[in-house]
Amino acid sequence: MDAMQDVGQLSPREAFAALQDTADSALVDVRTEAEIAFVGGPDPRALGRPLAGVEWLDFPACRPNPRFLEELRAALGPDLPGHLFFICRSGSRSLHAARLVAERTRAEGAPVECINVAEGFEGDLDNEGHRGSVNGWKVAGLPWRQG
Repeated sequence: MDAMQDVGQLSPREAFAALQDTADSALVDVRTEAEIAFVGGPDPRALGRPLAGVEWLDFPACRPNPRFLEELRAALGPDLPGHLFFICRSGSRSLHAARLVAERTRAEGAPVECINVAEGFEGDLDNEGHRGSVNGWKVAGLPWRQG
């Protein structure tokens, strides 16, 4: 089976509800530390779920992080939760990260259900080229924090 078929896609509200209903789950923010510091990020603490910040792309080179899975396991433990929800700015990088984790965990014989948060944290660009007003986690009014 292809990793693309193994990755679900949910809107931010659907993902939040699924996190709330799924005890064995965590949220993975794959944006850079700088993005999270300047823009803020999801706050799943109200759900009692862990949030792992693991950069998908190394900053500033913007190359795929060769230690992504290792850093994810360091953040969440070697036995990953059964359900991981991935988020980035708009849903693109998180989709790639979710596909990698789905593929690797399946190959290791311990598959993890990987779900991409479509729209991401900031959402799509508006007509003026700005994010944060069309859709996404923040626009949906879901818990988030800055700093």
